[in-house]
Amino acid sequence: MSSVTIRNLPEATHRSLKLRAQQHGRSTEAEIRFILEQAVAPVQGLGDALAAIGRDVGGLDLAISRDQRPVDAASFE
Repeated sequence: MSSVTIRNLPEATHRSLKLRAQQHGRSTEAEIRFILEQAVAPVQGLGDALAAIGRDVGGLDLAISRDQRPVDAASFE
């Protein structure tokens, strides 16, 4: 696992990080790690978000069948 050293961190920022860590029941180092992981986490797409909601409510079955009729060509006139 990699290590990072942060130099010249303002004292007020360090105090805020310590307070935030206490509020979340983590060490300051764990809080900083959490913040960094959240900052670089991939953005969840709408489809993923909807699928997660479906999983949270126990899933659902939709009786949707595809329309098998051929599609007419578009006309631009």
